[in-house]
Amino acid sequence: MNKLAFIALLITIPFFHAYSQDNKINVVIIGSHPDDADKQAGGTALEFLKRDHNVLFVSLTTGDAGHQTQGGKELAQRRFSEAQEAGRRFGVEYIVMDNPDGKLLPAIEIREEIIRIIRKFKADIVIGHRPNAMHPDRRNSAILLQDAAYMVIVPNVVPGVPPLLENPLFLYFEDNFKKPNSFKPDIVVDITSSFEQKIYGMAAHESQFFEWQPWIAKTLDKVPENEQERLEWLASISQGQLTKEKQTQLIKWYGKAKAKKVNITESFEICEYGKRPDDKEIRRLFPMLGN
Repeated sequence: MNKLAFIALLITIPFFHAYSQDNKINVVIIGSHPDDADKQAGGTALEFLKRDHNVLFVSLTTGDAGHQTQGGKELAQRRFSEAQEAGRRFGVEYIVMDNPDGKLLPAIEIREEIIRIIRKFKADIVIGHRPNAMHPDRRNSAILLQDAAYMVIVPNVVPGVPPLLENPLFLYFEDNFKKPNSFKPDIVVDITSSFEQKIYGMAAHESQFFEWQPWIAKTLDKVPENEQERLEWLASISQGQLTKEKQTQLIKWYGKAKAKKVNITESFEICEYGKRPDDKEIRRLFPMLGN
């Protein structure tokens, strides 16, 4: 175990004991890289936290390949520090697992570590990537989560950690890929009031949102130097599109009057391998819906 993984383990040990309150909803958001959880579900995380529920961010890799000039241990350490700062801004713990960026595989040992995390956190909801994402790490992380979905309730799998009594609700992040199937927004969360804080949390990942991703998109020359202007610029490219399908779901979950006032959302698709909830159960697990 290297230094980064050891630090991450030290961070996670004390807080797991705090998440046993029966009236709390425990949400684990698992990305392939540091910054994925923040970008894909940061607003929803804040909506849970506002209501005094519990959220954990996890990155399955160190992110040590995601930059145009830095790499290896130097970048891994930088991204670990960024993730911890992002966690502070969001108000969550942020685990960064010790797997190299670009080389994530659906290995048994990684699956078992995911099972441990989900069990220790007593997760009610687990959110991660769909299996047809562009990046191989994201596709493989989806396989890992799908393979863990049933196993979290099997006592003889990872016997050192007590199994969950029932499957959590597993959800997919939104993406724009159409084949073999398009994303389906089963749950749409209004994050309008949390969006500014989400952007502030995302901005902790300077290496990604102000360097690497603009370089990939050939927009590096458009990144402002001033911190406030950077936040405004990041917000302008992070709002997403409110499609007719999402609007229909907003009306379902919030009612017509409130749906008309929603500007920014995050959407999630239900994974069939976990809990299969009815609408009443979804409202219980997502208490912000309709409020």
